[in-house]
Amino acid sequence: MVSIVLGAQTDQNIYDIIDAVSEERLKKDVQTLVDFGTRHTLSDTISKTRGIGAARRWIKSEFETISKDCNDCLEVFYQKDLVKKGENQRIVKDVMVVNVVAIQKGTKYPNRYIIMSGDIDSRVSDPNDFTSDAPGANDNATGMAGAIEAARVLSQYEFESSIIYVGLSGEEQGLFGGQGLAKYAKEHHWDIIGVLNNDMIGNISGVDGVIDNRTFRIFSEPITTSETDPETLAKQARARRFYGGEVDGISRQLARFIYKTTKTYMPEMNPMLVYRLDRFGRGGHHRPFNDAGFAGIRIMESHENYTQQHQDIRTENGIAYGDTFENVNFPYCKKLTAVNAITMASLASAPPSPTEVSIGGIVEASAKLQWNNVEGAKGYKIYWRDTTSPTWDHSRYVEGTTEFTLDGIVIDNFFFGVAAVSGDGHESVVVFPNKILR
Repeated sequence: MVSIVLGAQTDQNIYDIIDAVSEERLKKDVQTLVDFGTRHTLSDTISKTRGIGAARRWIKSEFETISKDCNDCLEVFYQKDLVKKGENQRIVKDVMVVNVVAIQKGTKYPNRYIIMSGDIDSRVSDPNDFTSDAPGANDNATGMAGAIEAARVLSQYEFESSIIYVGLSGEEQGLFGGQGLAKYAKEHHWDIIGVLNNDMIGNISGVDGVIDNRTFRIFSEPITTSETDPETLAKQARARRFYGGEVDGISRQLARFIYKTTKTYMPEMNPMLVYRLDRFGRGGHHRPFNDAGFAGIRIMESHENYTQQHQDIRTENGIAYGDTFENVNFPYCKKLTAVNAITMASLASAPPSPTEVSIGGIVEASAKLQWNNVEGAKGYKIYWRDTTSPTWDHSRYVEGTTEFTLDGIVIDNFFFGVAAVSGDGHESVVVFPNKILR
């Protein structure tokens, strides 16, 4: 028997998580990272006070302290790879690219992971200058501090799926840290729900003159880039041509999940879906995960100030250049850290997504959907939207079935998807149909 119910739409714990994020702790952590002078990937690794070595040891110690406060709930370790001189023009000597990883294991699905990353490294105007001061306050001490703060807050809870907080290195030299961890994830058969790459989450005053402390961008590519063999690639391209899906890949669905979660729990914020891998012609540390076939997006400020990115510290024509501490807006950094924390808490509390979603209804006045049964799901939410809409705008909740017909909804006019829903209302990421019902 099918039942249609309206379940609870919010979870009080999510509001508590928002309130627990500390602006003061973020400020203290960004200052600590800035005080290492430079965190350039090729900088000093021996000094206790300067360089990337000191920075990553401090980050590891913070994760270890957090773990002690939650009865050793975090597994903290370095993940590293040697990058040889000449790998690209920015690797001028052999370097060990070291990531700092902290894993909070899930109680039910320990091998399912949602990842929040920030970049450890910083740079000045010359990407190969690894000795000059490069405070990297916004780019990207804010993202790194956000990952540490999220660990402090979420480690006080238990979740069904695992959460990873990570500081990635080598971003400015060629995304090497992300490449290393994505490869490690593949080798260890991690089931990754998604990667939230945080890169610059502390600036509200743009070089365009706009001041905005509520809007943030979520960058996501349309489909996975891991379609390798030509025959499979051709089949998928043909399917998209006739059935849609050009803007419905796994990263795009993750971006929509963040949008929905933010609008539900933090309605004062303005999440901006950007249909692009990253800024025009540029890249970030979610890209290596996309390349490996994982869902990954970038969260960042909406209005950048280029005088404060990748700049030598100086004053020219009355303009102060450099990515310094005083330019970071910490109330905004707190908000975007909270966006990450509630997204991860929601996803880690939800059942897995369906793996197979079939759709039919060609030349009929209805749309039919079928999906596989998901362990731990109390019910399912069928979503649909106009083909030009960026967000899932309509939904129907069902229980006791893995198939449903939306009468009066013409399949030609909408896109569809299905999410699994837990008993307390937490939803999985929506899955776009991957099979056709004949």
